[in-house]
Amino acid sequence: MYEMLKRVVNARVSEVLPEPTPLHPAPRLSARLGRTVLLKREDMTPIFSFKLRGAYNRIAHLDDAGRAAGVIAASAGNHAQGVAYAATRLGIRCRIVMPRTAATASRSSSSGTTTRPPPSIARPSRPRPA
Repeated sequence: MYEMLKRVVNARVSEVLPEPTPLHPAPRLSARLGRTVLLKREDMTPIFSFKLRGAYNRIAHLDDAGRAAGVIAASAGNHAQGVAYAATRLGIRCRIVMPRTAATASRSSSSGTTTRPPPSIARPSRPRPA
């Protein structure tokens, strides 16, 4: 329990999200369910997703060697956007790998932030025709 509390206290999320995302009442849904329902407005973050919190916190805690190596992420959506945003904000090289079937919106929102891959990531070579 102590370790978890220590990680929460040391999280660096406030560097990218200085204010907590608000909770907004959902009156119709609350009435329908007979309970108070609040919606956490993650759509008010820079990438419109909670994925930024974890991505930024992990990348912000990289040591000098990790920062120099850069980061790579394989994702078809919000995690890719979180990693790309965090790496760009922290000035760290980043490569995002997405499947060809990824939504156009996801691909375009992550594409402007990628740079060359870290040296530890070897690019697969294509066999040459004989």
